[in-house]
Amino acid sequence: MKNRPIEFGGESVLPGQQRTIEIPLASMVTQRDLHLSLRVLHGRSPGPCLFVSAAIHGDEINGVEIIRRLLKRKALNRLKGTLVLAPIVNVHGFLAQSRYLPDGRDLNRSFPGSARGTLAGRIAHTFLSEVVNKCTHGIDLHTAARHRDNLPQIRADLNQDETRALATAFGVPVVMHSEIRDGSLRQVAGDNGIPILLYEAGEALRFNEVCIRAGVTGILNVMRTLKMLPPSRAKERAHKPVYSDTSFWVRAPESGIFRAMMPMGAKAAKGSVLGVIADPLGEQEVPVLAPRDGIVIGRTNLPLTHEGEALFHLAEYASKVDLVADRVELFQDNLEPEPGRPDGSGEVPIL
Repeated sequence: MKNRPIEFGGESVLPGQQRTIEIPLASMVTQRDLHLSLRVLHGRSPGPCLFVSAAIHGDEINGVEIIRRLLKRKALNRLKGTLVLAPIVNVHGFLAQSRYLPDGRDLNRSFPGSARGTLAGRIAHTFLSEVVNKCTHGIDLHTAARHRDNLPQIRADLNQDETRALATAFGVPVVMHSEIRDGSLRQVAGDNGIPILLYEAGEALRFNEVCIRAGVTGILNVMRTLKMLPPSRAKERAHKPVYSDTSFWVRAPESGIFRAMMPMGAKAAKGSVLGVIADPLGEQEVPVLAPRDGIVIGRTNLPLTHEGEALFHLAEYASKVDLVADRVELFQDNLEPEPGRPDGSGEVPIL
């Protein structure tokens, strides 16, 4: 059965065709035009329509590199269905290296938006109507905020069977059940019956090679599960996730200079020392302790801290903490790059 043409931004894409489509957005204050750039790959055979988006927060750039590398994969030549790639959704924020839009709003709290609303609302409305609502599935790529780091993880509504299956297929060891926030892309996509995964990995304004490799592999895994791509011939190690529906932040008990002592992905037993906060002369040192068992899935990278600031993000796994820690270690070892040596796709790692 042959696929049918599909339309984005008023332009038709024929079966077997790849096209770059520019969708107009609000111009800059200099009146220079800005566009939402899409790369649409339309397979000859019918199948799901998957969008992959990045930089909804303009300073979260790992996803931009993930999409660039994904486009170079030869496996996409055998695509069934449609792949829609939006590497920079928040173009204004991306140019300013800012999480937010010029109106100070968070694009990922502005959906569904309105054609006559705020700047954030107008961009949200454009992305939703021109891209998201024309797709059957979605993957949204994110990082932590500035000066924070996230272990590669999937956040999704695990109460939905199809979403849970795709989250498992992605192939990272940490999968979190995450409540949907008002105004988020996940909320409007879910309301419209579109299963969506949120991939969180790395730090804002930084490339992280392990996070990038895991993202590319994860998207391909999801596409194979959706039967958009044939099964891989390569023998790949599975990274079975262990699900968690509870996480918590450990906050600074004092202000001072913070020294982290627990790496990302490590098991933090109840009462273990996660780090130490000291005054500049070292006359007083206050330990930061884990209140419960957990796995470190996020942490601050900034040594200067004030009382009450979030320092570590821990996921709870009841009696499975050791199992998760082992899987995280194996996952990181498998993806850790060798300096100067290309990976299987020929990409030289970013160090």
